[in-house]
Amino acid sequence: QRRVHGDYMQIKYLKNLNKAVDGMQKVSAICWSLNNKKLAVAKADRNVHLYDENGTAMEKFPTKPTIKGQKSYVVRAMQFSPDNQKIAIAQSDNIVFVYKIGAEWNEKKSIINKYEQSSSVTCMCWPQQRQNEIMFGLSEGKVRIGYIKKQYKSESLYATASYVVSIACSPDGNSIISGHLDHSIIRMNLDKKEKVQIVQHSSIPYALDWGVHIMAAGNDQIVSFYDENGGAVQKFDYTSDDSVKEFTAANFNPSGESVVVGNFNKFYLFTYNTRRKQWEETTVKKIENYYSINAIAWKKDGSKIVTGSLCGSVDMFDVCMKKTNVKGKFEMTYVSPSQVIVKKLDTGERAMMKSNTGNEITKTKIYRDRYVLGQTADTILLCDLETSKLSEVPWRGSGNEKYDFSSPSVCMIYNAGELSIIEYGVNEIIGTCRTEYLHPHLISARLNYNQQKKEGQPDAAPMRIIAYLFDLQTIRIQDITNRVIMATIDHDSRIDYLALNQSGTKLIYRDKRKQLHLFSIKQQAKSTLLNYCTYVNWVPGTDVVVAQNNNTLCVWYSIDQPDKVTMYNIKGDVEGIEKAEGKTSVVVDCGNSTISYPLDEHLIAFEMAVEQGALENAAGILEPLELTVETEANWKTLATIALEKKNLGVAERCFAALGNAPKAKYLHSVNKLIKQFEEKTKNNGSGFYLVQAKLAMLDKDFHRAEAILIGQNEVEEAMEMYQELHKWDESIRLAEKKNHPEVKELKNSYFQWLLQTSQEAKAAEVKEREGDYINAIN
Repeated sequence: QRRVHGDYMQIKYLKNLNKAVDGMQKVSAICWSLNNKKLAVAKADRNVHLYDENGTAMEKFPTKPTIKGQKSYVVRAMQFSPDNQKIAIAQSDNIVFVYKIGAEWNEKKSIINKYEQSSSVTCMCWPQQRQNEIMFGLSEGKVRIGYIKKQYKSESLYATASYVVSIACSPDGNSIISGHLDHSIIRMNLDKKEKVQIVQHSSIPYALDWGVHIMAAGNDQIVSFYDENGGAVQKFDYTSDDSVKEFTAANFNPSGESVVVGNFNKFYLFTYNTRRKQWEETTVKKIENYYSINAIAWKKDGSKIVTGSLCGSVDMFDVCMKKTNVKGKFEMTYVSPSQVIVKKLDTGERAMMKSNTGNEITKTKIYRDRYVLGQTADTILLCDLETSKLSEVPWRGSGNEKYDFSSPSVCMIYNAGELSIIEYGVNEIIGTCRTEYLHPHLISARLNYNQQKKEGQPDAAPMRIIAYLFDLQTIRIQDITNRVIMATIDHDSRIDYLALNQSGTKLIYRDKRKQLHLFSIKQQAKSTLLNYCTYVNWVPGTDVVVAQNNNTLCVWYSIDQPDKVTMYNIKGDVEGIEKAEGKTSVVVDCGNSTISYPLDEHLIAFEMAVEQGALENAAGILEPLELTVETEANWKTLATIALEKKNLGVAERCFAALGNAPKAKYLHSVNKLIKQFEEKTKNNGSGFYLVQAKLAMLDKDFHRAEAILIGQNEVEEAMEMYQELHKWDESIRLAEKKNHPEVKELKNSYFQWLLQTSQEAKAAEVKEREGDYINAIN
């Protein structure tokens, strides 16, 4: 072992997966699934053996020959699909099979694709960025591509006159390289379909792979590294070492910074030194009586290597630079200078931190037992262990940064008077603002993906909102995505707490006098919830507010109706809100003990359904409940949202539940009209002009309703609308405008109706406008 970047590259033998035999039982192919959960090994018995990530045998299945009953073929190559549910097997009997093996163990295996060829298939690769494309080489010198979505479709990428011995894809999946019996190495850009011979290697490149550079080795005891254009980068010459035989197989680690190369009774590990910009031989692992290593595979998280020998032995090795234990809760494994695996010791769950820039990760730290911070010379990495979301952004800090991990979706970094906001899973700073007040209770950031889904824009950027103190008495609410100030709240007292709701549409804040206030961002309106408040917070994931006023626990299940509040008498101080086993409770400290006060799960579930835009589910939650102050407020909220979203079926159910028979009956007639239109035309009834006009009437936007009807030449319908509403003036105005033949009769009918209803003054105004002053006076 040799020192690399200040640490030793360590290879530790773990276990044997299959014992060697006294004879030739060649292991022909080994591969790992991208999710690291499955290991596949093709043995001399032509069966594929599947193991879990720890090397425990789980199941096996037989491969199929091209011709039934034939047993003279061998498996030449094997690759998992990018979705981990399929496996491609290249065989010497002129065929490539693709098996569906499923996501879990012991699922039914079935052949979903097969590509019959004119000659023996010799090698294969499946780029992880190309879900539906497999590349393979043939003994006749052709390199072909098979398409997953086209069951038997394959076509030639390029043809040569020399046997294809090896194939590999670039790290980005845009190009492939193939090694040939005539020592040539050919590169092809898959998008541009550009083919070029990049180098004439010194031997047959049986061992060929592509990481930071292209590595090629063969039977001349020389390991060579090339750039993508074939330029020589470095060479390791072992011709003077009699123990070195033919190099037979190779595989890069996921970062492309290390490569393992199989030989006789040993394998070599080379690592790229990013500081010196050169490759270094870091480890030579010798295994007596192992014979040739015919297959080798590096686990996709970089933590293990599995080798297969000529005599059938399959062995697993642990690979890392160092391991550290953090707080007795986490194990951090440095598998390469730029890659760290973080493992929770209690659950075994793993997350990977990998620098996309290839820089060495020099510092790591875990916050709140959930968030991992990593630093390189030029970037900062942030990983959420619960979601496995990783961000890497350019960063040259002062060393005096302060980190805030109080928001579940973003990390906030304060440096030199500026607050930078980083969303987990996004490789850029999504926004900045300037504030001097860094306490977690004085900054609140929220991301709302559900808003776009509810508005029918699933691919739109999420709402990114931050609320912070501009000064001690002023709150600013900023749209980070569009970089605009959404609201500025000027208060008359110092603010000591603020928090946005989950969707970033409302803000609760408290001042030093302990007064609790609510601000609606959409309506730009604020209201006072409590005159005295010692504790307040949102129930996580909902718009339910919990607050304490002396010995009273106040819960707003529908914050859109702030006057509808549920109160509980308590003794002690609220400590927090707990969610466990599907129940939500408020924990109160009573001095010597704590008491949990359960909240109404139905009403909380209602709030979550509304937040997710599942209005039918929200109505279904409320329907079996009695009509109380809380449920009435929720029905009203749901009715408002349903009308905004044009979900008229839910709106009808809401008004029926509230006992508002006229609106429920009106919406029922509209829904009936929609259904009739859809049955007749098979089109969406909500776009029918009569439906649109009736909805405009429901909104009391009668001029819009008139415009819709007039646009369809429905003058009578528009006039009738005004008459039903006793807006005779508007009906007459419309009749005169359209030169309706019954204008005179309409005026007379209106005049008589005014007299019958004792509206003599209004009747006189009508006659006055017509110039009939005598009748107006009479």
